[in-house]
Amino acid sequence: MNEAAPESGFRAGYVAIVGCPNVGKSTLMNRLIGAKISITSKKAQTTRHRIHGILTTDACQYVFVDTPGMQMRHRNALNRAMNRAVSGALVDIDVILFVIEVNRWRAEDRAVLERLPDDTPVVLVISKIDRMADKNALLPFMAMLAEQHAFSEIVPISAERGDNLDALLQVAARYLPESALIFAVDDLTDRSERFLAAEMLREKLFRNLGEELPYGIAVEIEKFEMEEGVRRIHAAIIVERDAHKAMVIGKGGERMKRVASDARKDMERLFGGKVWLETWVKVKGGWADDERALKSLGYE
Repeated sequence: MNEAAPESGFRAGYVAIVGCPNVGKSTLMNRLIGAKISITSKKAQTTRHRIHGILTTDACQYVFVDTPGMQMRHRNALNRAMNRAVSGALVDIDVILFVIEVNRWRAEDRAVLERLPDDTPVVLVISKIDRMADKNALLPFMAMLAEQHAFSEIVPISAERGDNLDALLQVAARYLPESALIFAVDDLTDRSERFLAAEMLREKLFRNLGEELPYGIAVEIEKFEMEEGVRRIHAAIIVERDAHKAMVIGKGGERMKRVASDARKDMERLFGGKVWLETWVKVKGGWADDERALKSLGYE
């Protein structure tokens, strides 16, 4: 629930984080708010939903909107849902953080930029500067980008190391309106624990499985109950083919045990309490291209 505005001059607003898949958008949001709200992996399509991460300081409340990477090549129902999540996230946004990787300006980046609204300030965020072999190349790269578009600001950062994130927050704050709090001071996200549990389990699947399988995987929380201080979670892992089921379970069930154990530990850290997690695998052929199935799994 919203609270009354702090003293005059307080700012609050929405900051969208957009870009191509796998440029570090979720890592950036998690680092900015100081908690793991949005899941991460090295694979594209890790973020599939629009997620709000909330940071409140003495002077400002930032509501960061982490979005899926814009899908330019794939055209199934899941990809369309992800693109709708991006488009929906850009409505009533105060400032956009457009994230690219250092020393990379691709046709895909330009295509995302062309889809951004003309009436919203766009701050170009150059990520992963810690990976630059030659730091002297940064200024010429920034100068080249300044010629590509009239960005409101250009800010180089490393989310992994936390480099220049304070400067990025100061830049973003300049574009937020004076306002009362949008969310309560202690809120970190608008998403439920049920949603976050599904995302954490999906992250561990992405990290533990091969290159092809994760894109055909979803997680459905069938039951989430609190019992004597313990969160009891029953989760179904959705795959498209019977062969995928065996891959998820692994020899003797070892892969499933590892995935569930890692996910449970992350849940306990975020939720601040004990979690009992039960998982199993269901086969639903073609779920990623079935609008009704996607809606039942929480896709917009």
